[in-house]
Amino acid sequence: MKEIKAVIRPNKLSALRDALVSLPGFPGMTVTRVEGCSAPSRHVARHTIKEELTDYTAKVRIEIVAPDDVAEAIFQRITEVAQTGHYGDGLVWITELEKAAFIFKSTPGAD
Repeated sequence: MKEIKAVIRPNKLSALRDALVSLPGFPGMTVTRVEGCSAPSRHVARHTIKEELTDYTAKVRIEIVAPDDVAEAIFQRITEVAQTGHYGDGLVWITELEKAAFIFKSTPGAD
């Protein structure tokens, strides 16, 4: 199992969801609204403390737990769909996951 995480621009979420849902074996995802800032070396230096403290931009964090055989396709799809060619597009990474299970209770006869 792998855990795929990404931080992307919010305006890319809808297109990314559509692209991921079309992948065979896509297991679903968790989406959280977050804020972040880039490394100082990646943008113009701020001139005032107010600019330094308000340098955060809205982002979306996506978390996906997937079987090994689907993880690379998910990773590739995220990097293709979420990019605009500018700094601040986001970040995507994969980590090894020792164990994962869906949490649910099955009720006999329920569908």
